[in-house]
Parts: sequence; structure tokens; C-alpha cells
Amino acid sequence: QVRLVESGGGLVQAGGSLRLSCVASGRTLRFNKMGWFRQTLGKEREFVASLCSDNRSTRYADSVKGRFTLSKDDADNTIYLQMNDLKPEGTAVYYCASGLISSMSVITPRAYSNWGQGTQVTVSP
Repeated sequence: QVRLVESGGGLVQAGGSLRLSCVASGRTLRFNKMGWFRQTLGKEREFVASLCSDNRSTRYADSVKGRFTLSKDDADNTIYLQMNDLKPEGTAVYYCASGLISSMSVITPRAYSNWGQGTQVTVSP
């Protein structure tokens, strides 16, 4: 099993920054992709960003390109989502996910087999 634990959420004003962390433990060799999704009440889970563990390639949703950066620390099995210039529409619960996934499927929530508990991000106007 893989366990994912997110942290770093909170309340920030529009234009501010937050850094989310996701620590992976357990059978981490069983996945090749890690990703971040977000969800608000009544809406489907939305892709934010993904990272390939092998070649460090990243992919971002158009809505966050240029403002969010995904990175990985192999020593700690941790991925980080640096979020800059946050906007009120970014208010959501952010989830970390991992799985053995093809590059074509990284934006699809159901492709991921492991999920964290989520961390709330609230961006005030």
C-alpha cells in the first residue's frame, strides 16, 4: 500500500502564495506518476498538476500554468506544489494522488490508485 499525507493548506489573500507538500510512504516503487487535484463542493475533482517520477516531466492545467510549480525531493519521497499568485477561484480541497499511469491519463482522477486525505486552501478576495 502507498500512503500519501498532504500538508500546507491554509487561508491566504488573493495574490499570495502557499506551498503544499505530499509525503509518500509504503510501496512507493509501485507508482510512476504523482499528481495534484482539487475539488470544491458539488463539483468533480479537477486536475491541477502531475509529475513523472522517472524523468521529472511535469504537466499543468492551463488555469495554473506560470503560477504553480511542482517539484520532488527523492530523499524524503515528497512532492511540493508551490502556488503563487493565488486567485479566489483556487479555493478548494487539494488532493495528492499517485499511481502507475500512462502519460495520456495523468489528468484523469480515476487513473490514480492512491489518494491523500486532502488539505483545504482558501483564497480570500
